[in-house]
Amino acid sequence: MKQPLAYVHPAAKIASSVVIDPFVTIDQNVEIGEGTRIGSNVTILEGARIGKNCTICSGAVISGIPQDLKFRGEETVAIIGDNTTIRECATVNRGTASKGKTVIGSNCLIMAYCHVAHDCVIGDNVIMSNAVQVAGEVVIDNYAVIGGGALIHQFSHIGQHVMLQGGALVNKDIPPYVKAGRNPISYAGINSIGLRRRGFTNEQIRDIQEIFRYLYLSGMNNSDAIERIEAELPATKERDEIIMFVRNSKRGIIRGYV
Repeated sequence: MKQPLAYVHPAAKIASSVVIDPFVTIDQNVEIGEGTRIGSNVTILEGARIGKNCTICSGAVISGIPQDLKFRGEETVAIIGDNTTIRECATVNRGTASKGKTVIGSNCLIMAYCHVAHDCVIGDNVIMSNAVQVAGEVVIDNYAVIGGGALIHQFSHIGQHVMLQGGALVNKDIPPYVKAGRNPISYAGINSIGLRRRGFTNEQIRDIQEIFRYLYLSGMNNSDAIERIEAELPATKERDEIIMFVRNSKRGIIRGYV
């Protein structure tokens, strides 16, 4: 259902059940899935791919031109998965030639005034509280919760099930399953409450705690800690994921609390 005061480019592919409120602008080369609602004064630009049953609230801008001086007008996209809510005045830029796409997964909540820059990859079930600012080519994995006003440096990687303090300044990678906060950003324990809510057993949580004792409380450097973890702790999905994350970190992981 489209209000007469909205502008929808005739080449846009809009499912029949999409609700479009007044003063919306939808450009060409846009696709919007069944059951989605587009609030008033939303701007959806070329390259937007919005899934089913999403809610895009008033004033949001989806698939805006990247704020990257290397961008030369190449054809790229901004993808938003199913059942995701983008709240008021949030902005999601499309990709550049670097990766070609910006992705926000399914079942996410991106609160008011957040910014997701070019070529970011945001997983499923991610929550970003108000005014989080995510620079280009950041990766945030599934079930991460990002506190309000956090600033995330370009190319950073935040692992799954992370709980990040509001107002945090993130300039290093954050391993999965942990809480991170303070200034400068540092390890603050594991996200045990979040893990329990998501069905992790007490045994799994104890195993994860033990891994991070080696990494952050043993006095060893990361390389030595990883060797000891592999040698002394039983192989589990979580153990191997943490090891892989640390080894693949390009910016280095956050430090332990001092």
